[in-house]
Amino acid sequence: MPGGEMRSRQFSACFVLSLMLFGCAPPEPLKIGYLGGLSGRVADLGEAGRSGALLAVEEINGLGGINGRKVELIVQDDAQQQESALNAVDALVAAGVSAIIGPMTSSVAETILPTIERAGIVTVSPTVTSTSLSGKDDLFFKVAPPISENTRISSRHLFDRGARRLAIAYDLSNRAFSADWVAQYRRDFAGLGGQVVAEATFTSGDEQGYGHAVQQLIDARPDAFLFISNAVDTVRLIQIVRNRGLNLPVTTSPWAATEHFIELGGRTVEGVTLTQFFDRSDSSPGYRKFADTFRARFKQEPGFASVAAYDATRATLGGLTQSSGQGGAALKAVLLSGTTFDGLQQKWQFDRYGDAQRATYMTVVNNGRLSIVK
Repeated sequence: MPGGEMRSRQFSACFVLSLMLFGCAPPEPLKIGYLGGLSGRVADLGEAGRSGALLAVEEINGLGGINGRKVELIVQDDAQQQESALNAVDALVAAGVSAIIGPMTSSVAETILPTIERAGIVTVSPTVTSTSLSGKDDLFFKVAPPISENTRISSRHLFDRGARRLAIAYDLSNRAFSADWVAQYRRDFAGLGGQVVAEATFTSGDEQGYGHAVQQLIDARPDAFLFISNAVDTVRLIQIVRNRGLNLPVTTSPWAATEHFIELGGRTVEGVTLTQFFDRSDSSPGYRKFADTFRARFKQEPGFASVAAYDATRATLGGLTQSSGQGGAALKAVLLSGTTFDGLQQKWQFDRYGDAQRATYMTVVNNGRLSIVK
């Protein structure tokens, strides 16, 4: 056989073999990102969100993925720091994610918003509620109800309990959320006839700052306290108040409402109130199945951040299924199409700006559990 014909047949055989090998190769996974604080004093919130997102991804992969493509969750830690957040979101962009679940705090959301807009990546936050991020036609979606709904319900409950002189301390490390919450709470409480008699700020991790902030509040002779901070710092503030002999009512925000709050606070946080869109006593079959799976997988109870992240991820994955895996404008259009999502505990949908409206409850720590106030 002439050499040229031999080489031609060898090339043809190799070409056919290549087609067989690569033609049968599984399609590339569809990548989505998760961005949350996984280190430092906000790690409980970020870890809970990651767990909820992971369960949603594992669930859809168990059903065959999206159009035959497995979904890969790429996790990045924003550490609740501006530089870390920018590096983390840059890494997700470089990885080619079709969407991002997160972040979990408003300050990080404000930091990364320009990046996700430039990259054209739809980003769905489970827990961000800041007013500055609402009512805008952009690629940022929010699953949690707005701050205004929370402060309206909380201030009314506190006023009805007899509070008239409120003292507030809030954390500057998540100022986009905390200052917004304080401003709206002040307005709502004053509208009812109450008065904010003192405001103090501190920065998470500054041990001396906690004591100074609390003393400023005590000096104003309040009849109730409002603390806006993460679970760890909120417990610390309450401990200082109780150690100084004051048994006045304390209320806080959903930011503190992780499972860590009760674990750390113990008896100290009994009677503390806060708003949530999560019902821990839910006995519906869908939620019970989720809770059982969560406990078996992660060896702990699910909290509001886990449920919110699960709902956010399922909505995003459903949107990607309808958009045939396309992110950006295609995914945004699907999410804004008026679809009603079957959340774990309630149905919900995005409005034309990508903001969600969900039922919000007043809850109280009672016998070591957060229970809905009837």
